[in-house]
Amino acid sequence: MLRTQAKYHLGQVLRHRKHPFRGVVFDVDAIFANTDEWYENIPVESRPSKDQPFYHLLAENDQSYYVAYVSEQNLLPDDTGEPVNHPDLENMFGDFENGSYPLQFPFN
Repeated sequence: MLRTQAKYHLGQVLRHRKHPFRGVVFDVDAIFANTDEWYENIPVESRPSKDQPFYHLLAENDQSYYVAYVSEQNLLPDDTGEPVNHPDLENMFGDFENGSYPLQFPFN
């Protein structure tokens, strides 16, 4: 059965279930919408189903900042209460409050 509702929301801080990184949701795909090449590079034993939401995150770990694309099954809410320090956050979101970031769109 295809799920069409995302569990997490834009601006929410999440962490990866298996890998040591966390990030802020800035986009959601209802089902997998990346390339087949990207998907095939995931080891078969770890490859998630394509029929679930996938999240675009402004991510960080101890070494760098980057954009991550992660299946819903591999994400958990981040309960540290700490902000994410990704340098692109200020372009999309307001200040960190109550565990998430409010959307901030520039009006021209």
